[in-house]
Amino acid sequence: MSNDIAKLLMRAFNVECDELISKVKYNNFETYVKRIEKSFNAINKYGKIMYISINGVYMNNKIKELTLAHEYAIKKQQEKEEQKEIKARMREEAKLQKEIEEERKKLEKEQTHYQNALAKLNAQLEKASENEKAELLSKKEELLGKIEDTEKAIKDVDYREANKRAGYVYVISNIGAFGENVYKIGMTRRLDPMERVYELGDASVPFNFDVHAMIFSDDAPKLESALHKAFEDKKVNMVNHRREFFKVSLDEIKKVIKENYDKTVEFVDLPEAEQFRISEKMRQAE
Repeated sequence: MSNDIAKLLMRAFNVECDELISKVKYNNFETYVKRIEKSFNAINKYGKIMYISINGVYMNNKIKELTLAHEYAIKKQQEKEEQKEIKARMREEAKLQKEIEEERKKLEKEQTHYQNALAKLNAQLEKASENEKAELLSKKEELLGKIEDTEKAIKDVDYREANKRAGYVYVISNIGAFGENVYKIGMTRRLDPMERVYELGDASVPFNFDVHAMIFSDDAPKLESALHKAFEDKKVNMVNHRREFFKVSLDEIKKVIKENYDKTVEFVDLPEAEQFRISEKMRQAE
């Protein structure tokens, strides 16, 4: 009789442990350890009357199995996050390439327009009287300036396409969503970095992000990495390092940027947080 009960209690404990081991994830390990301990204590309590108990070593072995399964779950989650990051980078690169193609097409169209206008103007100059030449020469100088600006813009686009590390490091906040002194520090290679900021402030957060600094760098990943490393112990999410939010003051961010970037950076100290502030006033008025 007691042998049958012992087998029954052992089976119940194993079933409970095996289920927990099969379902453990990167974020529920501590809860599942407590459930194994709770099951262990409950079964030993039931078996106490008949002097039946599960050895503590056996429970520890089950916790070791849970630990191994948890480590595997963490690795799977990391791989999942890495794949997610790779896909996000690929989407960013695709958007950048599209921006580059559209910008180059627009600039080349402008360049053709200005060059045609210049050719037409030169033809007019050949036939113009002395009185007409002054005005035409002024227009020519203006056109040459526009052509020069367009050529420079095309070279900038070519540079951005060729230099895979050139981009913008941004420092943004969202006090309505995350509170004071929480900043997202990231980077984008987009020609218009604000496009990326607008995307981050989509329907997943209640308010738009405020930009505190937008820094162009020839090696944006290096600057971003220096900032992330400096605030490693101040990450909001200590598990997923790809979540780029940090509980830190803007003065601390300024200091690290100054140490790693030799050009002047304009900072916006006070976030506008317009929609958040209006929402707060509306709530107070109710």
